[in-house]
Amino acid sequence: MTLRRLILLAMSVTIIFVQEQLLMFIPNVQFTTLLIVLFVSVFTFKESIVMIIVYVLLDNIYMGTLNPFYMVPMFIGWTLIPVVYHTLLKQTKNANTLAFFGLFMGFVYGWVYIPFVMIQLGMNHFWPYLLADIPFELIMATSNFLTILWLYEPLYRVVSQQMESIEKTCIPLKKNQ
Repeated sequence: MTLRRLILLAMSVTIIFVQEQLLMFIPNVQFTTLLIVLFVSVFTFKESIVMIIVYVLLDNIYMGTLNPFYMVPMFIGWTLIPVVYHTLLKQTKNANTLAFFGLFMGFVYGWVYIPFVMIQLGMNHFWPYLLADIPFELIMATSNFLTILWLYEPLYRVVSQQMESIEKTCIPLKKNQ
């Protein structure tokens, strides 16, 4: 990994974090899924996992929620994106496929929290929690679908061109032997 690539990884985390804070006043409407899908498509799997770890830690430190019942499902939910992208989706760049994946992730991200809520609040809170969360899952799924469908391709063109130009002009941090 080059120093410039490492800086781009840090900038990606910053972009994800800042946009989420700016849009916090609208429940579950954000560009986080779009941006994670976008950055996962230009970074390697390992770089993507590092990006998500740093993002989850930063978000939880800033929000004061270093609670494992919130942090662990958040990490699992966001980590599913690079795992599925690099395995099942086979690194596709098709915006339609990615948009439907974003739609699906809107629900899965909410479902990941259910076991942790049940442990924290008690097993009898499954249905009330699920029913209360459905409107928010629908909002997140719709937001994911539309933002990826409309914005993924133009953003991917810009980011991938910048990544290519940076890769051509940089020196690696460690020499390959």
